[in-house]
Amino acid sequence: QVQLVESGGGLVQPGGSLRLSCAASRSIFGFTRMGWYRQAPGKQRELVATITSGGLTNYAGSVKGRFTISRDNAKDMVYLQMNSLKPEDTAVYYCNAWSVMEYWGKGTLVTVSS
Repeated sequence: QVQLVESGGGLVQPGGSLRLSCAASRSIFGFTRMGWYRQAPGKQRELVATITSGGLTNYAGSVKGRFTISRDNAKDMVYLQMNSLKPEDTAVYYCNAWSVMEYWGKGTLVTVSS
């Protein structure tokens, strides 16, 4: 069992940046993959970015080149650096941990608006 707590969301203007953080209640070293997903109003949850225990990353096409996922196993943290934000990035962002079982945080809201 692990609890994931996201932070760093908020209101930002188009073109701005935010850094999301995900704090795990125990070591993330054993998780095969950590990731960020998002769900916009009226839409299904979608993958944003994932990072494996070996550091391999994967991004949704819509965020590639703008977002960067990273993990700090020593601190049990996962981050999502979001640059050049667009209104269509507005969503609740969820942290995910996957190995034999899958865990989700409760999400943090990101609103991109002028």
